[in-house]
Amino acid sequence: MAAVDVIVDNLVTLWRIPSVRQNFHWIFLLISVVGSILKELELVPQTYFSSTRNALNVYFVKVSWGWTLLLLTPFLLLSNSSFSRSVTFLCRRLLSLAVATAVWYVCTETFFYIEDATGSCFETDTMDVINKELASKVSCRRAGFHWHGYDISGHSFILAYSALFIVEETAPMASLKTANLSALPRMVLNLLYVALNLIVIVWVWMFACTSVYFHDPSHKLLGTLCGLLGWYLTYRVWYLKPLSPGLPPQRHPKEQKQHA
Repeated sequence: MAAVDVIVDNLVTLWRIPSVRQNFHWIFLLISVVGSILKELELVPQTYFSSTRNALNVYFVKVSWGWTLLLLTPFLLLSNSSFSRSVTFLCRRLLSLAVATAVWYVCTETFFYIEDATGSCFETDTMDVINKELASKVSCRRAGFHWHGYDISGHSFILAYSALFIVEETAPMASLKTANLSALPRMVLNLLYVALNLIVIVWVWMFACTSVYFHDPSHKLLGTLCGLLGWYLTYRVWYLKPLSPGLPPQRHPKEQKQHA
């Protein structure tokens, strides 16, 4: 497992660079704007990732929130329990998963509603024949027709939001490097940490693919802004308040004694 330890050390070092953590969210706005321009100018050639059937989209992006929770839940439990075994503390920190899931659910359902409310059902790809009897996206597509409405990019939203959420909740790893953990918990934490960083890489890559291959510019930009807003209002505003899940612990109790 020495190789994993080296990878973990390098990743922790990377995320401890202030400019990386402080400016990570701007990457999504930059990619969204630049990618949209490249798409409109048709400067990016078609590739494997320009198809919605590519493996990363089908097996990861389509269920991205599931992957995020699957890996982040055990990591959050293991990492936070090394700071405190208090049931109250752990339950409070686990609330961040519930809050994030609520943000994901509310935003995606709102996107679906907006597309439904602003759309029409067309019987052809050229959108020249409207079927007024089918007034919802579900019924329209079930009939084999095409629904066209204001489609805020759920991919842009969830990929940006998930990546920012993971980066925030894996921050305690910097302190856990020096914590006195037994071999098994440390190995599990290291593997989860590497897996979560790999998922962040996948999310950023697929966010870039979404930006250069799919959706209208305003759809992508609005989806991205919703993801950034969800992250900002929680981790930069609400979680600083006493009545909140609170921010992830940044310094291990032993480190605090050393700095006292």
